[in-house]
Amino acid sequence: MLPMTTRIAIAPHGMATAPTVAPDRSNQVVQKPYPNYKVIVLNDDFNTFQHVAECLMKYIPGMSSDRAWKLTNQVHYEGQATVWVGPQEQAELYHQQLSRAGLTMAPLEVA
Repeated sequence: MLPMTTRIAIAPHGMATAPTVAPDRSNQVVQKPYPNYKVIVLNDDFNTFQHVAECLMKYIPGMSSDRAWKLTNQVHYEGQATVWVGPQEQAELYHQQLSRAGLTMAPLEVA
């Protein structure tokens, strides 16, 4: 608990009023973690299933063939899929790489 400071207000003509107690301001810094970002691929009418799956395996670290195909199907049947979630800098890189490969991308979103 922080120490309390007592301040006394002085009324006109030098008469003291009841003391006012005001807490000292806290100098504590609250640390907040950086947010994660979602990389989302959108469905379109020109990318093939094969191309989407290959791009996911090529640009998303640790992407297995099975996972890539599941996500590709999700993109097609649900209209979009979150293909990666993590720190902003990496999310920006993967988003840019997938976009340059021709995939239709949603803007990065905070997870």
